[in-house]
Amino acid sequence: MGFTDKINKYYAENYIKKYGDRLSQVQGNVISVKIEEKTILWIFHKLTATLLVKPDRSKNIVKCIYKKHRWFKKIDFIPVSQGNYVLVQGLKGKKGKENREQLEIMNIRNMTTRKDLIPLEGKEPKVQKVKTKYR
Repeated sequence: MGFTDKINKYYAENYIKKYGDRLSQVQGNVISVKIEEKTILWIFHKLTATLLVKPDRSKNIVKCIYKKHRWFKKIDFIPVSQGNYVLVQGLKGKKGKENREQLEIMNIRNMTTRKDLIPLEGKEPKVQKVKTKYR
């Protein structure tokens, strides 16, 4: 194991130790998308994306928020529209706080268009098609 592998392992273990109980993912259809972009003096860019996702086989709705701030460079966000099937990975809010019902987005995978917010390492998983016999 090389030096960089040890450092990556150390960071991953500490991240899981700190946020392990809050890590969560939601898979379902998008009900609503709201993307707000702000630019302050053509230097500072803010992006806030709010998604409402209805998970599979569930009646509840999950509110997912993505916030990003960047200097000088515009922030890119994947195209997500109403009705798309998505997989959202993120952190739940802390218990006792006002945002405990929200999900802070870390990554989104749009299964309809097969695009990721943050590309995953390795190959993309292949979708298997099942053939059925009709009698």
